[in-house]
Amino acid sequence: MPTWLIVLIVVVAVAVLGAVIWLVTQEMQRKRLQQRFGPEYDRTVAEKDSPRAAQRELAERERRHKELDIRPLSASARERYTREWAQVQEKFVDQPSAAVGEAEQLLNSLMAERGYPTEGYEQQVADLSVRHAKTLEHYRAAHTTQQKRDGASTEDLRDAMVRYRTVFEDLLTDGADDDRHDHDHHERRNGHDHDRTERRDTDRHDTDRHETDRHVTERQASASPRTESNGGR
Repeated sequence: MPTWLIVLIVVVAVAVLGAVIWLVTQEMQRKRLQQRFGPEYDRTVAEKDSPRAAQRELAERERRHKELDIRPLSASARERYTREWAQVQEKFVDQPSAAVGEAEQLLNSLMAERGYPTEGYEQQVADLSVRHAKTLEHYRAAHTTQQKRDGASTEDLRDAMVRYRTVFEDLLTDGADDDRHDHDHHERRNGHDHDRTERRDTDRHDTDRHETDRHVTERQASASPRTESNGGR
């Protein structure tokens, strides 16, 4: 066999091997980003010109997130935020529009204390997507309602409060010191586990909604005029 033919075969083999390695690497990157970002991956792909552009965007979010000083809350801070949230939720009974606005302000304060920059909504969403992709759609929907809250219905405002609460609790209980453990565990999950997690999130959202409705109903009942049938007591 001529030397030039041997060289040609080697060159072609190396090129094919390089292409295979590149394809495998890209596929692994795609699966990793899909697992980490969940629905946010599909949303970003739809917004970008190509899946590769979306993957670059999400990888850049990860890089930026690593540079942030994300901190877990102390026990006293969690208790303080829990009390403040209860006050905002209680205010919803009489002033639903104002309560939704205060809910977003409280959530922004929580983000800032955790170490997330709060200079702009779009950047907030990008930064939150790295660790909190599972509740990001709740944040988007609640923010949209909050922006038009003066013209929103009470039902829409109630839905926004429930969604804000979902994001609030996610940020409240998440700890930066166990990020690597949570992320590694998340990467080992298969598609079935991901679907099961989404169902749990949906069930939790419905439960939170029922609790908010119950809270409002109880407050309204306690504030109703006393009747003769109960003796004015």
